[in-house]
Amino acid sequence: MIASPRSAASVPPRRPGSSPSRGPHRVDVLIALSGLAGGIALWAVGLHTQGGRLLPGAWVLLPLAVMAGVELLRRSAPQTALVVGTLALVADQFTRGSLATVVMFTDVIYAAVLYGTPASARRIPWTAGLITVAVTIGSVTWLRTPEALLLGVVTALVGFFPASTGVLVRNHRDAAESARLRAEQTALLAEMDRTQAVAAERARMARELHDMVANHLSAIAIHSTAALSLDDERTTRDALGVIRENSVEGLAEMRRLIGLLRERGDTGTVSAAPTLRAVDTLLEQARTNGASSGLRFTLDDRRGEDVALPAPIDLAAYRIIQESLTNALKHAVPGTTTVELDGSERALTVRIRSPFGDRPGPRAPGSGAGLIGMRERVELLDGAFEAGPVTGADGGKIWLVRAELPVVEGRERA
Repeated sequence: MIASPRSAASVPPRRPGSSPSRGPHRVDVLIALSGLAGGIALWAVGLHTQGGRLLPGAWVLLPLAVMAGVELLRRSAPQTALVVGTLALVADQFTRGSLATVVMFTDVIYAAVLYGTPASARRIPWTAGLITVAVTIGSVTWLRTPEALLLGVVTALVGFFPASTGVLVRNHRDAAESARLRAEQTALLAEMDRTQAVAAERARMARELHDMVANHLSAIAIHSTAALSLDDERTTRDALGVIRENSVEGLAEMRRLIGLLRERGDTGTVSAAPTLRAVDTLLEQARTNGASSGLRFTLDDRRGEDVALPAPIDLAAYRIIQESLTNALKHAVPGTTTVELDGSERALTVRIRSPFGDRPGPRAPGSGAGLIGMRERVELLDGAFEAGPVTGADGGKIWLVRAELPVVEGRERA
């Protein structure tokens, strides 16, 4: 059997982009080492972002080292990294400043949006945008020079633009993840549909095989039992004749079933399915098989002569009658089994009444598959089915099988 795709619930949840290991991601380690090495190199050659401050000299390396350490947490703890990184950036303003510290801070903001919670991903860009606007307005108001706008631009480059980039990348990543999950769900649903289709086809084949062969095999079992239990030459010959007839007809039914499963010739045609027009043949065969057991069979067809049934309804009714006659041959006591057909424009009603009670002599064993198959046929056509012992008009027990098949819905299905 084809293995179905794993559902999302079968794997432990993990935030996309986070590392499954306990240590920092190797990319984060590389970013931290590169930023730290770059900052040390800039300090060594004397390149700084600001002039004299309260903490000159090597104090600039302290915020740099803290920011490099924060980079190790950018993926596993993005919110903590953002808070500590912000404090390190503020501390950097009291030193001569390092470009590497500022660049690493932009990456921390980007990572906080990309790897953080959905709430953080929504909140950080808005916060960075408001800070950018506030810094721009405040610097212009305070300095009153066009160059003051550069402070707003720098603030946007450090905070708002990295956060916006994180939002774009996160949206693309989430869209790709959603597409992957939809693809997995589609594959899972397709596999479920295929499995259900295979199961339905197997059930249909089982019903067809049972309905085709059970009647003949039951007659063979009953008459072979009679031939073995009764030491009478004439009875044995009659039983052997019935056995041979049912064997030949059963073989023909099997060949017809094979024809349904495999196309014949180049035209792709298969043998036609039986219809209610052949119900007389079913009854004649039942009379022959049940004569030795005192069973009689009659037909009461109350339908009009020009009644046309959809193919699924016609086949289902035929199979229900066939299976009911088979059950009567197996279990009915001597008496008359009546098949009634009553139809209208909306529904076809099939009733089979057979004598019910303890029957002497040989009988074939039953498995209950026939009743299950009849019920399944009716349910597939949205009809109503019932089967069981009831009290007859004369007060005796009878076994009643009743199936109501909706012709209108059946025609739509056809």
